[in-house]
Amino acid sequence: MHSGGVHVQEKIKQEIREMKLGEKVRGLRQEQRLTLQALADVTGLSKPLLSQIENDQVTPPIATLLKIAKGLKVGIHYFFEESNERQKFVLTRGEQSVGTQRRPGKDSVQGYLYKPLAPGMRQKKVEPFLVEFEQRAWDQSLFYSHEGVEFLYLLEGELEFHYADQVMRLLPGDSIYYESSEPHGYVSVGEVRARAVAVLYTKG
Repeated sequence: MHSGGVHVQEKIKQEIREMKLGEKVRGLRQEQRLTLQALADVTGLSKPLLSQIENDQVTPPIATLLKIAKGLKVGIHYFFEESNERQKFVLTRGEQSVGTQRRPGKDSVQGYLYKPLAPGMRQKKVEPFLVEFEQRAWDQSLFYSHEGVEFLYLLEGELEFHYADQVMRLLPGDSIYYESSEPHGYVSVGEVRARAVAVLYTKG
């Protein structure tokens, strides 16, 4: 059992490396001649956290990545696209999603794992993700807010969705479309981890 867990962790680490999020952040920051401190100032994120993200020690939650994207004046799609020729479509097979969710760093209170569903497409207006939510007690630290709108469609499990001061229970087949500038967060409350397709739109 233990060795299997280690294998999964290694696979997740490999997946994180393949995304090259840290490399993309650092490359763009250096291109713009910004120091880590300057990026920390414009994003409101701490210098140590940005350093951990650039070194791929921490996978940033989507809201954090949005702050970085805004600070570097790019859309969030920049981090989930390839630099090759522009594609007209990208097909992502369901079986490819097994075991490829990204785990946050140990010190992160993220509450979910995410996998981009349209990697490779450039200049996307919307960013779709497969999201798996952790089974844990609700905590105020799981609230996120960022500009834009989101659409979430629950595939399996039971999700407790917190939106400002409201709490909603979502079941498979339920969906919600909301302004993401309001604080929002989620936890799995059923017997299995809730999984959903989330589509994020931000001007960028």
